[in-house]
Amino acid sequence: MDGSRTVFWRCLFTAGHDSAVLAPAVMGWHLTGMTVFRGDDGPVAANYTVELDEAWQTKRGSVRGFSNGRRFYHSMERTADGWTLDGEPNGMAELVDLDYGFTPATNLQQLKRAALEVGQRAEFSVVWFDIGKQKLVELPQIYERRDRTHYWYQSPTASYEAMLELDPSGFARVYPQLWEMEGKPSG
Repeated sequence: MDGSRTVFWRCLFTAGHDSAVLAPAVMGWHLTGMTVFRGDDGPVAANYTVELDEAWQTKRGSVRGFSNGRRFYHSMERTADGWTLDGEPNGMAELVDLDYGFTPATNLQQLKRAALEVGQRAEFSVVWFDIGKQKLVELPQIYERRDRTHYWYQSPTASYEAMLELDPSGFARVYPQLWEMEGKPSG
């Protein structure tokens, strides 16, 4: 993929939207986005970033916004000793992907790196972070590529499984029951 790609999703489980842009960086890629949706306790808004190296491995990320009338800011970084959340060690040194639970944008890097052919399957864990949480969690994921645009996805510990439809950009076009892309990516 050359150049930037901008995408826009509609939330399916509540009122809301998400938009992200993936742009080349000096050494890799920079994913930046914004999500706004109605949470259980009121409006949620978050700006998020993920910095990726040339191999699509996460270097660091951040989330800033508000939820339930409270502002928040969190930073995550992958170091040789493992992941940190707001500067505090969280372990999981063997994990290379940061996945945010509030956006469909962060399945991109796992699928880009795995580069599965039709019929291939990959099982790995990611570092997972969601708004309102105060820790990073290991989240096992399973992807099986069914055809050019469809991946069977399972997240056993989150009790979620569905057939993801991907756009040629690599972003999820349809994330069943959660998100659906509106229009085509630009860029």
